[in-house]
Amino acid sequence: MSNNEKVLVANRGEIAIRIVQACIKLGLDFVCVYTETDRDSGHVRLAREKGGETSLYRISSYQDDNEILAVADASGATAVHPGYGFFAEDFRFARRVTQRKQGLTWIGPSWKVIRELGDKINTKRLARGLGVPTVPGSDRPIYDEMEAEAIARNLFAFQEEQGVKRPVVLVKASAGGGGMGIDEIHDIEAFRSVYRRIRNYSKRQFGDEGVLVEQRIFDFNHLEVQLLCDRHGSEPLQFGSRNCTVQSTGRQKRVEVAPGFAPAELDYAFDAAKVLEQIKDHSLAIAREAGYDSVGTWEWIVTPKGEPFLMEVNTRIQVENGVSAVISRINGKGDVDLIAEQIRLGLGEEIGYSQKDIEFEGVGIEYRLIAEDPDNRFTPWSGVIDSFAWKDESWLSMYTQVPTDVAYRIPTDFDPNLALAIIWGKDLAEAKSRGLEFLDNLVLEGKDSSGEGLKSNVEFLRKKTADLLVFS
Repeated sequence: MSNNEKVLVANRGEIAIRIVQACIKLGLDFVCVYTETDRDSGHVRLAREKGGETSLYRISSYQDDNEILAVADASGATAVHPGYGFFAEDFRFARRVTQRKQGLTWIGPSWKVIRELGDKINTKRLARGLGVPTVPGSDRPIYDEMEAEAIARNLFAFQEEQGVKRPVVLVKASAGGGGMGIDEIHDIEAFRSVYRRIRNYSKRQFGDEGVLVEQRIFDFNHLEVQLLCDRHGSEPLQFGSRNCTVQSTGRQKRVEVAPGFAPAELDYAFDAAKVLEQIKDHSLAIAREAGYDSVGTWEWIVTPKGEPFLMEVNTRIQVENGVSAVISRINGKGDVDLIAEQIRLGLGEEIGYSQKDIEFEGVGIEYRLIAEDPDNRFTPWSGVIDSFAWKDESWLSMYTQVPTDVAYRIPTDFDPNLALAIIWGKDLAEAKSRGLEFLDNLVLEGKDSSGEGLKSNVEFLRKKTADLLVFS
């Protein structure tokens, strides 16, 4: 990896800050972009402080690919890091970045890998070919309404045979992700109208009418496996599991815990340690077969009986990468930075260590602090944050774009995500205790345009902490 590299950070907020910090750690130059509504964001301040005005370019939209590439050319960037969201899983943009006349390095999986694993159907076929369990349902995009309805009828019948009292079928946009473009039906009579709505949504949002029809699995836990791979064909590595079951009503994650279960502290109706090993092994098998070459996350459903089903692969760095990193040790050293590893490997280095060099210690909890009203279906809150402070602790890491020394108006252009708080403890009990201590000491105050006080999910996070990793 050459120190002559300059990384264009094609994102905003917390993830942009962490990419910049990783670049500084690696001795690399960087350049950031921002929109007018983001002018007060912490990532803009950090870029200005560490790189000066030449490290900042104002753009009209984070989703304008022409603007992003124009900044790359104007700034002399040699690589693009997409962060998460926006262009992170857009294989067409990744392909354009690398194949254009002034080619750039894409810091993420190759565009071919993004295309193959970003498609839920291809992922499902690949998994089934390797004997990896996947959620029952269609294994290819369904474009024909009659065929989709036939699959739905079979799934209803299957659930009834299994003794499910109230069968449910999921209808999903095959090109979607992150909990978007999903609906469920309890009655086959409602299928056609839901199918048409999801099909039309998928066409508008993704340019693809493909729809998946799957069985709805109840009372499951949502687990993930964090992988790291390089572009030299080295053996893929896993950085453990995490549990992302605490979500909003819109299936958006709110708390993540690593590792995914705590069999040493909690009782489960199945061999939880065995399940964790199974999903790690299955994830690594798929990574090998697909020639995966960056960081990535394999998402799993685990049923109350301990049955794991692969849901999808996220071909990018994820919000919750830090909670996996906080429990990881490489050759006995902590302070693992998966974003820095992603950049290092993306710029051509080999991993340089093996699975036996990775150990795990303790339990990590990540809280997503969001300005929203959990009592009103997690409706976003907008207004000005007047006070934002917390007590620094050795076991706490805070990642936020929100300034703590001046008032900050939350941009309404984006989700009102305020911060990520990552807590470490020697075991689940200590991590939960420290998590509650953090929440109790947190100061988060503000007002909206009518003078009403800030609404946040802090109390929701506090309530959910009590039963983390409990699988009832």
